[in-house]
Amino acid sequence: MNESASALSAWESFYVIVGSSGGALIGLQFVVITLIAGTRHRRKMDAMNAFGTPTVVHLTGALLVSAIMSAPWPSYLPVSIALTICGLVGLAYAGLTVRRAQLQTDYAPVWEDWLWHAVLPCIAYITLTVSAAFLHSHPQRGLIVIGAAALGLLLVGIHNAWDSITHIVATSPDGDTT
Repeated sequence: MNESASALSAWESFYVIVGSSGGALIGLQFVVITLIAGTRHRRKMDAMNAFGTPTVVHLTGALLVSAIMSAPWPSYLPVSIALTICGLVGLAYAGLTVRRAQLQTDYAPVWEDWLWHAVLPCIAYITLTVSAAFLHSHPQRGLIVIGAAALGLLLVGIHNAWDSITHIVATSPDGDTT
């Protein structure tokens, strides 16, 4: 077994936990949204596109990073390429999310919303991209930082899912908080 395969296999349990958690939470998010949708009248999709959909995307990012890191790669180069692409696409999507949050009018985000829905996802995707790009030259540090980015995406997803659901539940159909 070569050095990269051995180092990656040492992280297998970590990525099984992160990836399966992300996958389970994606499913749970669909169930909760479906249950809530039947109890409320329809609103514009702007706020959902700005705050709900990105939550599923970040959880999917954690799942995707976990899948990439669990695959039997022959060396660090293809892992690095796959993770760099994942990070860049995630960063582009995070930028789109910021724009959607600015344009939507259903909800006025507070500083905590900007932190969890904009800043932290951007940091996670930038961290993933940079650490993936240097994985072949600094594998030990790179593996730790990539793991931290995957865990960061999972934690952002958990927080944002809870935040979105509690907002939906605590807000009356006409927009007033109860």
